[in-house]
Amino acid sequence: MNTHDIFRHLGIDTSVLRAGDVWVVSPIDGTRLAQLAPDTADIVDTKIALASRAFDSWRRVPAPRRGELIRRFGLLLREHKPVLGALITLECGKIIAEGEGEVQEMIDICDFAVGLSRQLYGRTIASERPLHALRETWHPLGPVGIISAFNFPMAVWSWNAALALVCGDSIIWKPSIKTPLCALACQHLLERAASDMDDVPPGLSCVLIGNNDTGSLLVDDPRVPLISATGSCNMGRQVGPRVAQRFGRTILELGGNNAIIVAPSADLELALQAITFGAVGTAGQRCTSTRRVFLHQQVRDEVLARLKKAWTGLVIGDPREPDTLIGPLIDRQAFESMTFALQAARAQGAAITGGERVLSDRYPQAWYARPAIVEGTDSLRNSLEETFAPILYCFEYTDLDEAIERHNAVPQGLSSAIFTRDLLEAEQFLSAVGSDCGIANVNVGTSGAEIGGAFGGEKETGGGRESGSDAWRGYMRRSTATINFSTQLPLAQGVNFGTS
Repeated sequence: MNTHDIFRHLGIDTSVLRAGDVWVVSPIDGTRLAQLAPDTADIVDTKIALASRAFDSWRRVPAPRRGELIRRFGLLLREHKPVLGALITLECGKIIAEGEGEVQEMIDICDFAVGLSRQLYGRTIASERPLHALRETWHPLGPVGIISAFNFPMAVWSWNAALALVCGDSIIWKPSIKTPLCALACQHLLERAASDMDDVPPGLSCVLIGNNDTGSLLVDDPRVPLISATGSCNMGRQVGPRVAQRFGRTILELGGNNAIIVAPSADLELALQAITFGAVGTAGQRCTSTRRVFLHQQVRDEVLARLKKAWTGLVIGDPREPDTLIGPLIDRQAFESMTFALQAARAQGAAITGGERVLSDRYPQAWYARPAIVEGTDSLRNSLEETFAPILYCFEYTDLDEAIERHNAVPQGLSSAIFTRDLLEAEQFLSAVGSDCGIANVNVGTSGAEIGGAFGGEKETGGGRESGSDAWRGYMRRSTATINFSTQLPLAQGVNFGTS
């Protein structure tokens, strides 16, 4: 299916695909998919103003009723899952299974949010004063700005949008300029879900089409109390201070330099599957991709040999083909970053397997690369930078304390894992002296996370949390209320003003 077929299937006016000069290109073969009209500063201002008015109305709607909108949206996602998955594949280059898997994540977060709409719990707290009640409640916050990256062009938005909407917020979405068609498709289906709900106000959700300047208008606007931004650490360094300067809030989900430790007792079959999927899935373009592996000296040679053998069987090609396991990198810049990282490793004496460009004769306007294995040396005992590409750095260790120290000695702190059958090792890895990441797994890889758990990381990963657990609180404001149902007014520190 091409973009016109997909938009017609979803009921979207295809004239939007040729309305402007913002070119959208498929990483599969360099085909131009659309030319969209960018939002001017005046249009952005109008959309934010409309979102502000929508919030004033939406926050008055009972939360379970807000959940009804998400329930209807989830039903439409189920109905159109294959087509939405095909659009993800076409626009960002994921293989079919990963594209449809991303839509399933959207369905799952809708299910979670519908239940959450009846569970926005506060607290009753024991008061120290006689005949007083102390309560803590949560209220809608305001318009929420969502900035998403190309690699999960639908799912990450849905993690934010589904929660924000049931919490009573309006939403303003600035998608990656590389994947705006996915945003337009989601926006259309959300509007369809709301079409016969009289209490859904106009402008409850909108999409901003444009480059970084468009994103800056959203980031700097004081009418938007929360910016949830997913992207690189460099992007976060720009967004965070700008929002903080106006005393806004941020949820930052940034880079990840994720590692797996393979202990002597590990089930190597499980470890190999996790490492392979984590390193090459989505062509290494996940924030949770496995970038580093620390192999105990007892298993190092076997694991490396089996990884190299597995690498030879990886099918690279058009992600629309059913046998393909690895699609293209998003663009030329991504391949050049990969090449630069491998050159730097080679200069430090590392042995490198793979990493070259492939299929250039067939797809001269696309960027396919063979996944690379980098064998570290004494001069390359760690990799501090995250390269958004299928590069796996392999290091040897002898002592778990040493492995954990090297594991943690990077600026990022998103996802981590250890493969071991040793209970003591597993518990140490999960303890306060173990992994310093927001996600720490045992006998499960770094890539992929369940909807029910809060998703996010520490250090330069930004500290934000999205999706499950109590992440919903990030989209609300807290209010502490004291109720006096006595006939006395006890004052702080026992002060008596003698007014009676």
